[in-house]
Amino acid sequence: MTEQIRHSLRESKTARWIALMLVSLTMLSAYFFVDMFAPLQSLLERKYSWEPDVYGFFSGSEYMLNVFGFLIISGIVLDKMGIRFTGLMSATTMLIGGLVKFYGLTDYFNDGGFGYNFFNSFWVSMPASAKMASLGYAIFGIGVEMCGITVSKTIVKWFKGKELALAMGMEMATARLGASVAFFFSAAIAGSGTPKEDPIKSIYFGLALLSIGFLTFLTYSFLDVKLDKQTRDNNKNNVAEPEEEFRLSDIGKILTNRGFLLISLLCVLFYSGVFPFLKYAVNMMQNKLGIENTIAGYISGLLPVGTIILTPIVGNFLDKKGKGATMMIFGAILLTLAHLTFALIPLNMAFSIVAIVVLGIAFSLVPASMWPSVPKIVEERYLGSAYALVFWIQNIGLWFIPWLIGVVLKAVNPGVAERIQEGDTTAIYNYTVPMLIFAGLGMVAILLGYLLKMEDKRKSYGLDLPNKRT
Repeated sequence: MTEQIRHSLRESKTARWIALMLVSLTMLSAYFFVDMFAPLQSLLERKYSWEPDVYGFFSGSEYMLNVFGFLIISGIVLDKMGIRFTGLMSATTMLIGGLVKFYGLTDYFNDGGFGYNFFNSFWVSMPASAKMASLGYAIFGIGVEMCGITVSKTIVKWFKGKELALAMGMEMATARLGASVAFFFSAAIAGSGTPKEDPIKSIYFGLALLSIGFLTFLTYSFLDVKLDKQTRDNNKNNVAEPEEEFRLSDIGKILTNRGFLLISLLCVLFYSGVFPFLKYAVNMMQNKLGIENTIAGYISGLLPVGTIILTPIVGNFLDKKGKGATMMIFGAILLTLAHLTFALIPLNMAFSIVAIVVLGIAFSLVPASMWPSVPKIVEERYLGSAYALVFWIQNIGLWFIPWLIGVVLKAVNPGVAERIQEGDTTAIYNYTVPMLIFAGLGMVAILLGYLLKMEDKRKSYGLDLPNKRT
């Protein structure tokens, strides 16, 4: 058995990095689809009458079904059925959700096509297009979060005791490349500023990427089969051996772990200060700086670009030197400072770029430190469910915060939405209060980071120790 493990695929640096590349490309395609509408908020408002509260509900709908249990089910499926089954299921679900979202924005649907009368018969203040697109986005959200926990467990499987933080950093960097492409090019793909501008063009591109992502995970599955045969860790369905089998009662053990709860709460606050912000960042800069959405998209896209460069560097440092718990606190401080800059300092192009870069540094430090810390706190046999629970708690914030920001934005800017829909080009939104809400999330995250560091000292999890075993 020892001889088999020594010569298994995971001991081959080439094989494990190829495996990482394949699953990372799946996440890249998903991240483009997640953020492709962020540069198109003003276009959606003009074409479909999506006011800020409508746009906020749509943006948060990605996480809606996960909050009501689907993500927990995804974690259980992952631990019971294994990486291959769950990964392919997640890629398929993303495609289905993407097609439903696409259908909700078509002229056929909005001219009274199949399902329009039903979606138009309730919650009349919400356009039918937004409700159908939100349903599709919610289905897609099940798939993307399922894929996220599957990829996390995949990386642990191949890199535990090796370059774990670096591998997770590289995966996050690759995924965020998809977000950067969305911010840089989605408006241009949609034809923004031309007579034929249409957000559906961006969806076409997104669906093509999701199809490629499905194929890359399918390719990875062949490597996974070979690894399982070599190590004999799992049977053909990637289910653990009886003595290591996951039990539903293990969820209670996870949720009563103080360290796990602290890292989960830190996760939800930090991510709620980044992803919902990115949904509004382009429009915020359009209104504060008076620039086109393409230029605002370039500035916002610097955040994921910065993380592409920094996250692997941070991951490599964590593998060799450690200091993960300390970096989480520092990242939360930077998050708070960036949002206070957007809220309180008179913005110009230079300040906006600096604040985005600072936020990008924060977004490199915290996730690169956080995700490799989870295996140090919980047992590997229920790692899939542990990641699912972290994502579930995170999803509560990512579902609620975008909607909250949209409601607040509309409330503190009375009459602005109506003026925009009437064609008033001078109407702008004041984003001060929403940015202060984001800064407040960062302040609480700093406190939680400190409490996690204290818990680490008490329980000796080793969060500040290197990930790589010598």
